[in-house]
Amino acid sequence: MTQQQVTKPFTIDKHVIMNAWKRVRENRGSAGIDNVSIKGFEENPGGNLYKLWNRMSSGSYFPDAVKLVDIPKSSGGTRSLGIPTAGDRVAQMAVVLLIEPGMEQIFHSDSYGYRPNRGAHDAIAKARERCWRYDWLLDMDISKVFDTIDHDLLMKAIELHVQEKWILLYIKRWLKVPYAIRTGERIERTVGVLPGAVIGPVLANLYLYYMFDKWMSIYHPSIPFERYADETVCHCRSLEEAQKLKVSIAERFSACKLKLNEDKTRIVYCKDGNRREKNDGIPFDFLGYTFRPRCPRSKYGKVFNDFSPAMSQKAKNRIQEKMRGWHLSRRVQMKLSDIAVEINAEIRGWTGYYGKFYGSVLKTFLQGINLKLARWAERKYKRFRRKPNKAYKWLVTIASKKSSLVLSLAIWSQAQ
Repeated sequence: MTQQQVTKPFTIDKHVIMNAWKRVRENRGSAGIDNVSIKGFEENPGGNLYKLWNRMSSGSYFPDAVKLVDIPKSSGGTRSLGIPTAGDRVAQMAVVLLIEPGMEQIFHSDSYGYRPNRGAHDAIAKARERCWRYDWLLDMDISKVFDTIDHDLLMKAIELHVQEKWILLYIKRWLKVPYAIRTGERIERTVGVLPGAVIGPVLANLYLYYMFDKWMSIYHPSIPFERYADETVCHCRSLEEAQKLKVSIAERFSACKLKLNEDKTRIVYCKDGNRREKNDGIPFDFLGYTFRPRCPRSKYGKVFNDFSPAMSQKAKNRIQEKMRGWHLSRRVQMKLSDIAVEINAEIRGWTGYYGKFYGSVLKTFLQGINLKLARWAERKYKRFRRKPNKAYKWLVTIASKKSSLVLSLAIWSQAQ
């Protein structure tokens, strides 16, 4: 009797699983509930990937519970982050690779979050440009949007663009997978998109596209906006228009089972030198930057008044907290090169992000790092005791001679 070939109900290309694994491996990440890290998964990639592909092709793939951890928020308190297993991240990435290109064709041009070739700086630049053109702005805050996304409404949106039955099946399973907390308790889920899930950003963007982006295009086509995930600002020509828009959006959110946070949603007057409204304007934060009236100097040396972004106070507080954790003045046993290795990557990251707009604010702020390094030099070297200015000048000299030891780009720029 000839053994019949087993036909699997779903046809999934093995190359998709392999490409998904490569992406997950690049992103790294912590171990999930099974305590298998990316490194551990990598010890037997062929076997692990074949097992995953086989289960997904046969319909027997069920995701593990998601490990829930609390991470500190920049504004204080904590927020929850879900960590799927390495195998579940590969499975989700495979679906993302298949559905994301189609989603990109419909997503709104003013949606910037978690999309290829788009980023926060693009959204900030566009918001700055429109603040110069529009007098008023609605700074929106959606209450716990990722935790309250309605699964039925989300699946209706997904089914408009996805026909593959296996993708629809597994998305439904990922939406309902429970959280596993430290005590071992399982928390069942009926709403929301997993924070930390590989597929979460694509699903959230699709939901917000139908809930907000497309709705704005139909009912408020003359009002431009910038949306980065759930952070959104809308530009209006008058206070009355902004007030009406706020009411309209609140009604729309309620119909989509979301809620506008009234306490944090504000109408802002984008005051600059050419605007004479009695309203003094209200600074607002968007993606780590504070927009408010400023007095920059033009390339011809002329000072003018505009409404522009610069590094926010919340970002400064978060970075200061990180800097305090370095305890540089106590680490006199370390070499300057060792300190450089430890802190340079973070400094470059801050400079790359917060130095994009109104970099003078960041440069002034980073002088704090220079002062901390000067105190470190005072304690380490006898010749600098009670001579902070001499220690500071020495650091500038070192930075100018050895670019590999650039400890603060504020020092480096001053040394040029």
